[in-house]
Amino acid sequence: MAHAARKILVTCALPYANGSIHLGHMLEHIQADIWVRYQRLRGNQIHFICADDAHGTPIMLKAQQLGITPEQMIEAVSQEHQADFAGFGISFDNYHSTHSDENREFANLIYTRLRDGGYIKSRSISQLFDPEKSMFLPDRFVKGTCPKCKAPDQYGDNCDVCGATYSPTELIDPRSAVSGATPVMKETEHYFFDLPQFEGMLKSWITSGALQEEMANKLGEWFEAGLQQWDITRDAPYFGFEIPDAPGKYFYVWLDAPIGYMGSFKNLCNQRGDLDFDSYWRQGSDAELYHFIGKDILYFHSLFWPAMLEGAGFRKPSNVFVHGYVTVNGAKMSKSKGTFIKAGTYLQHLDPEYLRYYYAAKLNSRIDDLDLNLDDFVARVNADVVNKLVNLASRTAGFITKRFDGRLAAQNAEPALYADFLAARERIAEAYEAREFSRAIREIMALADVANRYVDDKAPWVMAKEEGREAELQAVCSVCINLFRVLMTYLKPVLPQLAERSEAFLGETLSWEAIDTPLLAHTLAPFKALFSRIDPKKIEEMVNASKEDLVAEASKSQGAKAQHQSAPGKDQADIEPIADEIAYDDFAKLDLRIARIVSAELVDGADKLLKLQLDIGGEQPRQVFAGIRAAYEPETLVGKLTVMVANLAPRMMRFGLSEGMVLAAGPGGKDLWILEPHEGAQPGMRVK
Repeated sequence: MAHAARKILVTCALPYANGSIHLGHMLEHIQADIWVRYQRLRGNQIHFICADDAHGTPIMLKAQQLGITPEQMIEAVSQEHQADFAGFGISFDNYHSTHSDENREFANLIYTRLRDGGYIKSRSISQLFDPEKSMFLPDRFVKGTCPKCKAPDQYGDNCDVCGATYSPTELIDPRSAVSGATPVMKETEHYFFDLPQFEGMLKSWITSGALQEEMANKLGEWFEAGLQQWDITRDAPYFGFEIPDAPGKYFYVWLDAPIGYMGSFKNLCNQRGDLDFDSYWRQGSDAELYHFIGKDILYFHSLFWPAMLEGAGFRKPSNVFVHGYVTVNGAKMSKSKGTFIKAGTYLQHLDPEYLRYYYAAKLNSRIDDLDLNLDDFVARVNADVVNKLVNLASRTAGFITKRFDGRLAAQNAEPALYADFLAARERIAEAYEAREFSRAIREIMALADVANRYVDDKAPWVMAKEEGREAELQAVCSVCINLFRVLMTYLKPVLPQLAERSEAFLGETLSWEAIDTPLLAHTLAPFKALFSRIDPKKIEEMVNASKEDLVAEASKSQGAKAQHQSAPGKDQADIEPIADEIAYDDFAKLDLRIARIVSAELVDGADKLLKLQLDIGGEQPRQVFAGIRAAYEPETLVGKLTVMVANLAPRMMRFGLSEGMVLAAGPGGKDLWILEPHEGAQPGMRVK
């Protein structure tokens, strides 16, 4: 079964560096990781890279709102992202950032090659401009009334109500989403990538098998509409790379984002010293290059990106593997329902390999959306991984340990059965290679059913009670352990942590070739529990925790708005924009009161909340749940004065009634500070 090792480079789409990873993101990264681990299992030379997409107006503005620099924000987000990916066993060889020296180098190189090749054009355009913030506004930072259906509060590029697309200049009563000001039209010079020059090449590449057929057909619609020049410029202020020959002009984030694949790989080459960047990226390279992406970014990866590479003298991807979205319980992920689940929230409650298995069991090479049905999730993982796979070992390992000192039989009692298990290897390999993971799982679980029927038919627990059947008992149990070993090898790309525990039990590293021969006269380690069943209560806790994430975010946002102060040494440009003006009567509706914290305690089952009892001068204290657990130990709060919103409508939470809101400032997590009035203020005093 020897084969020539392939040279492969695999990337996932770069997560944007202004938010957390959620289970929708994890679909892509788990899919890619399973494929990568399969290739490693087959002995191929494969490198798996990713990075944070760290540029753009949203990142610049969010950093300003948090009172920190963009560099500080993207560093913190990168650490969070990498922790989440590591928690799910995503085996990146390198995780980098588009805000890097390597990425700047390649962005400048590709731009200058395109410019010198005649693929960059310039012209003046009119754009909406925020006169208060002195900045041009990207489409998504203009809001107004849809010109088609007249729905209010719609973004500047498309309407969420009727689905119409339009220019932000067509909005009725447009306003800046940054400052609320009415934007004005202003002329500016921009640079454009002349995409139409690459139409012939793109049509040939798209139909060459580099895309799934349905995605190639989808892109055909863009050709029918006519390719347009692509605006690659953004004006200062902007967080990104300045265009080399154009002071005050910056590369649009989608120009340097895919170049981040090259930057991350170059960074890996610099670390390793034994990797040649050019051998993977030069035209004519014999290496394979694959991008795993979601269908929402097909346009950028299948038109602009290959055209940029072609024009700059680099190779194009071997294939772009596109997947669909994740729904939960048949519907779009919802924060209010607790089904918009962050990766970090999941990891606090459930084993990551539950999700890896469930996604694998439903993934195929098409662009179908994948539904995470939480009831089916519990039933399927428990039935397949626990009942069929792990129990195969646990039902028989004890006999080997107790009766035969952990030693397997010297002969294979079922060579035909073992041969049947090996015969499935090529079918499973073909399914993995084609990203038909659900088909691979069906093949593996069908074998697991055969193995369990064998156990049931042989009934080793009966043999163990009957004299003179010791050799038969050892032989049957040894067959079962060897069948488990084959199944676990097949599942190693999907369940790497379970595979690692199984390797410790079996006393060997599972490999694709090693299963050619069963383990004979081999000594096992004492069997330990390999996998736990999903407890449905953990699912409920995870959903409730996701709802708490929403409450904590809302509390943090309201608190920060109530007390926004400039940090020492910060430029005023880094401070959150002042909200829209309100009348005095609007402010007067808020009843802010001095409160003394009578008690503070942890909330069982809530990772972000503290339960506070607040004295505001009445007969009974007010109970408030506040999302400040990461910032304060409960005992340090008792006796402190703070400020609360006393006339906020009570909210019934799973843990009890919350009767107000304490005010706090800061970006969140550990960097959060409740307001503390000077001594002398008394509980119940109104803040005016």
